[in-house]
Amino acid sequence: MSRPTIAGVARAAGVSVASVSRVLNGLPATVEMVERVQRAVEQLGYVPDARARSLKVGRTFQLTLAVADVGNPVYVTMMRAVEEVVSAAGYRLVVTTTGPDVVDEVALVRGMARGYADGLVISPLRVDDDLIKSIRECDVPVVVAGNVPASAGVDTIRANSPKGMLLAVEHLLQKGRRRIAFVNGPVDTVPGAARAKGFAEAMKANGLRSVAEVEAIDFTFAAGREAARELLSGLPRGASGRPDAVIAANDLLAVGLMHELAADGLEVPKDVAVVGMDDSELAEQSFPPLTSVNLGSAERGRRAAELLLARIEDDTRTPRRIVVQPTLSVRRSTP
Repeated sequence: MSRPTIAGVARAAGVSVASVSRVLNGLPATVEMVERVQRAVEQLGYVPDARARSLKVGRTFQLTLAVADVGNPVYVTMMRAVEEVVSAAGYRLVVTTTGPDVVDEVALVRGMARGYADGLVISPLRVDDDLIKSIRECDVPVVVAGNVPASAGVDTIRANSPKGMLLAVEHLLQKGRRRIAFVNGPVDTVPGAARAKGFAEAMKANGLRSVAEVEAIDFTFAAGREAARELLSGLPRGASGRPDAVIAANDLLAVGLMHELAADGLEVPKDVAVVGMDDSELAEQSFPPLTSVNLGSAERGRRAAELLLARIEDDTRTPRRIVVQPTLSVRRSTP
C-alpha cells in the first residue's frame, strides 16, 4: 500500500494542495478549512515528510536544550517545560549534556553550525569569554537559561538566587534557628557564585555570621554527603558547637547532607534543620520531606522556550533579560 501524500489529502478534503500546506504549516486558514484538512489527514493516516519539509522551508523543526547534567531533577523539570512549549509549536526537542567544563559548552554552541537544529536553549554551569563569544557568533538563535553579561546581546532567563537565599535565612530565623551553616557547590560556577553571594548578603542583612561554610566538589548527592562529613568534622562535638540549621545550594546536596546527618546520629529537624534550593521532585520524595526554595525551573524553561521561538521568527528583536522570582516551599525538614 502506497504512502498517503499531500495531494491525496487535498483530494480527500476537496481543497487545493496549497491550502493543505498552509494548514499543516500552521499558517492562517479558516476554521472550516482546518477541520476539512484535519479530517482528511486522520482518514488517510497522512504523516508529513519531515525531510522534505525541512528542505522546503529551510528549517529542521528541531530545537536543542543543553544542560550540565540530565540526571539533576531541576533540569528534568526544565526540560519538560521546554518540551511542552516547543512541541505545541511543531518542533521536536533534542536534549544534550554539556558536563561541567566550559570548553564542552563552547564546542556545543559552535557545533550548532552543522545545522541539526534551528535554535538552542543552554543552561551553562560555567561562563567565560569564549562561551560568550561563541553564543554571540552562533549561526542559530540562542537563549541562555542562566546569567551572562548583557554585552552578550542574547535573550536570558535566570533565577533570583540572592532573594531565594534571603527567604531561606528568614524562614530559619522565624523558626528560632540562628546558628546557620552553608553547603555550596563549586563557587566558580554560575549557580555557586550566585548562591554564595546571596547567602552572605542574607546573613549580613539579618545581623548573623555563618557557623561554617563548605564548598562541595559538585552539585550531586554524593558531593553533599562528602561536604557534610567535612562540615561535621570541622566543628566541636555537642549541641553548642554544631549548627542548628544548614542551607544547601541545591536539593541534591541537601538530601546528601541529611543522609550524613542521620549517619552521625542527628535528627532532622530536631537537631538540625535543613533547607535546599530548586524545590525539585526530590524535595518531596526525601525523608523527611525537604523545605526548599523554588527557583522557578518550570517557569524558566517555559519562558526560555517562548523567547527562542520568538527569536526564530524575528531575529531583529531587542534581547530580553528576564528574572524569575523565588518562593519557599515549607516541608518537614524545618520545624
